[in-house]
Amino acid sequence: MAKKVLILSSSPRRGGNSDRLCDEFMRGAAESNNEAEKVFLRDKTIHPCLGCSACSQYHKPCPQKDDAAEIIGKMLKADVIVMATPVYFYAMSAQMKTLIDRCCGPYTKMKNKEFYFIATAAEENPAIMERIVANFKGFLDCLEYPTIKGTLFCGGVWHPGEIKGKPVLQEAYGMGRSI
Repeated sequence: MAKKVLILSSSPRRGGNSDRLCDEFMRGAAESNNEAEKVFLRDKTIHPCLGCSACSQYHKPCPQKDDAAEIIGKMLKADVIVMATPVYFYAMSAQMKTLIDRCCGPYTKMKNKEFYFIATAAEENPAIMERIVANFKGFLDCLEYPTIKGTLFCGGVWHPGEIKGKPVLQEAYGMGRSI
């Protein structure tokens, strides 16, 4: 059965290393007859949460007029959510964290989602991915019945294009294809 796959690429560089993994994941997912869409967060305007409680306490739409509501709406409709980030100071990108923080009110509606996490880093230590997954789990711990279906890490890539020719690109494709 085809699934709706939403890929959130938080690389600040179009065609950056984590963004390339997103493209391969999407190619695999689409070839398996899933409906796959990538949102490149850099192209979107997403302001930080104001903590005003309009969404969480009063159940009203966020008063900020930016692209967050549209992206969160796509997250709510998706069966599968892929969250991809380059690693900055052993944490997810600011673009990804800002989006997650904006899920403050609607997160209670994110139920039964499948998640994949993708990260790239300059350092090759696989323990970095454990830190990133722990950050993402902080978000998932607030959701109802999330399932982590897979994680993918590529270390040793810092500058654009350094991922070219690495086997992890095929792994991303295979992961997408397996949906």
